[in-house]
Amino acid sequence: MTAVRLSADWLLPIVGPPVRHGAVLVGDDGRIAAAGPESSVPAPPGIPAHHYPGVLLPGLVNAHTHLELTGWRDVAPPDDFPTWIRAIRRRKEQRTAAEYLDAARAGLRACWAGGVTTIADTGDSGAVIQALAEAGGSGVAYQELFGPDPGQLADSMAGLRARVAGLARLEGPRIRLGVSPHAPYTVSGPLFRAVADFADQEDLPLAVHVAESEAEQQLIAASAGPFAEAWAARGIPLPDSLAQLDQPLPIRTPVRWLHALGVLGPTALAIHAVRVDPEDVHLLARHDVAVAHCPVSNARHGHGEAPLRALLAAGIRVGLGTDSEASVGPLDLFAEMRAARRIGGLSAEETLRLATLEGALAIGVADVGALAEGYWGDVVTVGRSRDGRTVSGSDGRGTVGRSDGQTVGGIMDPLEYVLDAGPADVVATWLAGARVHV
Repeated sequence: MTAVRLSADWLLPIVGPPVRHGAVLVGDDGRIAAAGPESSVPAPPGIPAHHYPGVLLPGLVNAHTHLELTGWRDVAPPDDFPTWIRAIRRRKEQRTAAEYLDAARAGLRACWAGGVTTIADTGDSGAVIQALAEAGGSGVAYQELFGPDPGQLADSMAGLRARVAGLARLEGPRIRLGVSPHAPYTVSGPLFRAVADFADQEDLPLAVHVAESEAEQQLIAASAGPFAEAWAARGIPLPDSLAQLDQPLPIRTPVRWLHALGVLGPTALAIHAVRVDPEDVHLLARHDVAVAHCPVSNARHGHGEAPLRALLAAGIRVGLGTDSEASVGPLDLFAEMRAARRIGGLSAEETLRLATLEGALAIGVADVGALAEGYWGDVVTVGRSRDGRTVSGSDGRGTVGRSDGQTVGGIMDPLEYVLDAGPADVVATWLAGARVHV
């Protein structure tokens, strides 16, 4: 790690109001030593300094990715969800370990190019945590597992324990391993319960896709629909049997199903949470479960819109995720922000916090998502010239395009400026003070 000083026309610290003519000093430990008005941030001799027209903001946090699926944009029509899931499973069976690792590496580079510096990823190949470890990245890698038949329980858990033991060596100061029982339509009740117990015993964060689709809702509520038909065709006991749940529930939703199985808790991340009712929201809040909100993916698959405003009003920690390229094409957290803003009726400040500080808290990372002393020096610069082209920064400490009054660098409102941007407008990305994209 090396120290660096970055400045721009605007600084968005997230933990405070926008700063005109702001700067950040990252120390040689990779953490922010000072941030604020440029005149107040030290410029030690010998420290590299870069000034950018535009806006400095914290590296974005993507609360849900599948980077091992990078490159898959033509798997199956996303609006036929059960068919799409089966196509993904078949394609995964054909991809080699080397191909998974290449995909994860490419996906991580794409994240950096799009301004994302911290990820929460789910996958079963182990490639993403390896890519993070190789690159000195930041994030949580959830080891995914499947097993809808209760008869698979012993084998599934043995495989998970072995996989976690083997991958634990890749953890580091900024990389954490977790577990992810995939979803109610691919994991049996007994396996959910066993994984939740294992995660608690090993102090592992847990992530689960839940309340995403109508087919999932039908399976859990009535043991009906396309997922139930697929289970029945394979001779798998349906969720309403005693083999799946000890006591029947008068009303079953995927969230209440996980509650009955002991899955919900403060280290759990509920991915999607589209089809939730007020009681589900209450349960998520009561158990301090975080939510990864993926509005673009939800729309592409025809799942509907999650009740974002209700989740936030209940005090639930919410972050924004892109899901996979197989769902949405090129990953674009700026597009997710705009979609979430519309769905939740959010202010610009509330929206940007979901992709930075609040997203970090949702995935259990406490020292990213803000430009303030002590946080990791993860910084993104966003800038566009007046003709719409991305602009580049310069070495040294000269000023570019500054003006008096409310407009600085041609920017009236830096929050709106960022929310109107896209990955192509990311000029540079810095991770712990090291430039990883330019």
